[in-house]
Amino acid sequence: MNKTELINQIAESADISKKAAGDALQAFMGAVTDTMVKGDKLQLIGFGTFSVSKRAARSCRNPQTGKSMKIQAKNVVKFKVGSKLAEAVK
Repeated sequence: MNKTELINQIAESADISKKAAGDALQAFMGAVTDTMVKGDKLQLIGFGTFSVSKRAARSCRNPQTGKSMKIQAKNVVKFKVGSKLAEAVK
């Protein structure tokens, strides 16, 4: 499913216009992004939790050349699935 299909499904399920569904989805994605940028976590009970985790710097080997490389530390977004979503997918 892509963004357009998701907007269509939201509009149909909520009985709202596609524009309103698109605006709502955009607002949701903006809120999630803002929360992640701040380093906070976003918990949607039953669905899951978005959080930011710091990944430490590390070294690795380039498989083509065999040379050792350094990978810089960075923040990554993690998602832990909620119980209701996990049960539905099961």
